[in-house]
Amino acid sequence: MYPHFLRNTFCPLNGYVEFTLAIPTYNRAKYLPAILERLRSQVELENLLWEILIIDNNSNDDTAFVIHNYQADWDANCSLNYFLELQQGITFARLRAVREAKGQLIAFLDDDNLPALNWVKEAVIFAKEHPQAGAFGGQIHGKFELKPPENIERIQGLLAIRERGSEAHLYDPANLSLPPGAALVFRKQAWDESIPNKLIFKGRLGKLKVAGDDFELLLYFHKAGWQIWYNPAMHTEHQIPSWRLEKDSLITLARGCGFSICQLRLINTKTWQKPIILMKIFLSNLRRLIKHIIKFRTKFNNDVVALAEMEFYFSSMISPFYSLMLGLQKSIVE
Repeated sequence: MYPHFLRNTFCPLNGYVEFTLAIPTYNRAKYLPAILERLRSQVELENLLWEILIIDNNSNDDTAFVIHNYQADWDANCSLNYFLELQQGITFARLRAVREAKGQLIAFLDDDNLPALNWVKEAVIFAKEHPQAGAFGGQIHGKFELKPPENIERIQGLLAIRERGSEAHLYDPANLSLPPGAALVFRKQAWDESIPNKLIFKGRLGKLKVAGDDFELLLYFHKAGWQIWYNPAMHTEHQIPSWRLEKDSLITLARGCGFSICQLRLINTKTWQKPIILMKIFLSNLRRLIKHIIKFRTKFNNDVVALAEMEFYFSSMISPFYSLMLGLQKSIVE
C-alpha cells in the first residue's frame, strides 16, 4: 500500500509517453532532492512526452515524504510518480519500474546520480540516431566527497565510473565490457524481446553483496541481437561519499563483482563450452592474481586500490566454484 498522502501525477497524454526515467531508491531520502532538481531543470524538452518514476524499494526513512513534498509543488513538463516495491533488491525495483513505465524508451538513474541538464535530450537524440541500440550509457564522472587515492582510476569501473572518450562506440559484451545500470537507457522493445521472466541476480543482498544485476540485463540484450552503445554526449556525476573509499567498503565491492563473473560468462555460453569457460576463468584469474601479488607484495599495507584489485582477482578466480555451489543448492531444493 502507498502512504495515504501519495498520489501519482500522470501526464494528460492519452496514455502515450515517449520517455520514462525510473529512479530505484532505498533509504536515500537526503539524495533525492538533488536529482529531482536536476530533472526538473532538464532543457529543450518542450515537445517530449515523458515521465519520472520513483521506485521506493521498501525504504524506512523519509523517502515517501520527500516525494510527496515534490509532487505538491511539481511544475516540470513531465509527471512525477511514486511506487512502493516491497521485494528487497534493485532487480525487483527495476522490474517494477518496467511494469509501470509507459515510455518507449526507459532510463534508469541511481538515486546518487546527478545528470547533466541536457541528459534526457541527448538520450532521446541518440536513440533516434541509433535504432539498433537496445541499450546505451554515457559518461559517468566521479563526484568524490573527499579526494580519492591517486590510482583510483584502476578500479573506477567498480564505482560505476565510465569515461571512455568523446567518440560514440559499441561496447564489447563478449568480454564483459558494458555500461553500468546507473544512467542506462534502453528500449522497451528490447527488454520485451530479451529479458527472461526470472533473473539470476537480485541485487547486492546477503553477506557477499554479489553484483551482476547490471550486466545480466545487458548480456540478455546482446544475446537477442541488440547493440550496446557508449554515448559520450550524456554526462552524469556519481556522488561518492568518503566511506565508499574505505578499505572494507572497496574490498566488499570488489568481492561482490568478482563472485558474479562466472555466472555472467555462462549466460551466453553454449552447454558444451561451459567446462572450458570454467577452467579459463580459474586459470586466467589465478595468473592475474599471482602477477598482482608479485608486483605489489610490499605495498598492500598502504595501497587500498591494490588490495581491492587483489580481492577482485581472487573472487573472480573462485567464482566457478561459487557458481557450481549455487547450482548444487538449487538442484537439492528442486
